[in-house]
Order: sequence, then C-alpha cells, then structure tokens
Amino acid sequence: MKEIGKVLIILGSIALFLGIYLFLGGKLSFLGRLPGDILIEKENYRFYFPLASGLLVSIILTIVINLFLYLFRK
Repeated sequence: MKEIGKVLIILGSIALFLGIYLFLGGKLSFLGRLPGDILIEKENYRFYFPLASGLLVSIILTIVINLFLYLFRK
C-alpha cells in the first residue's frame, strides 16, 4: 500500500504541474526574457541564448527530481 501511495503522489504532482502550466499558458512569457539571457541582433542576424532561463529551469527541475527521489528512497 505504501508504494501505491507514492505512485499516486507522483502522478498527482505531475497532473498539478501540467494543470498549472496549461492554466497560466502565455502568462509565463518571462522565461525567455530574464536579465541574464543573451540577445544579439544585427541587420540580418539574430543570436539568442537563454542563459538565465536555462539556469532557472535547471534549478527547479533539480529540486523537483530530488524530492521525488527522496520519496522513493528506502
């Protein structure tokens, strides 16, 4: 029963995050425009490297994955 509870918690968390993402939709537009993102525009050239956005997403995913691994640790 304990393992089923853990699986239900994980599935519920995934459904919650997916629901929040779908509900907010376009309101998360700040993810491509953080102060550390690099954008170089010239006449016929555009270079975009989302450095700060990538770091933020990486930190959030690291925390979430570590929480899930903590739940499955025996």
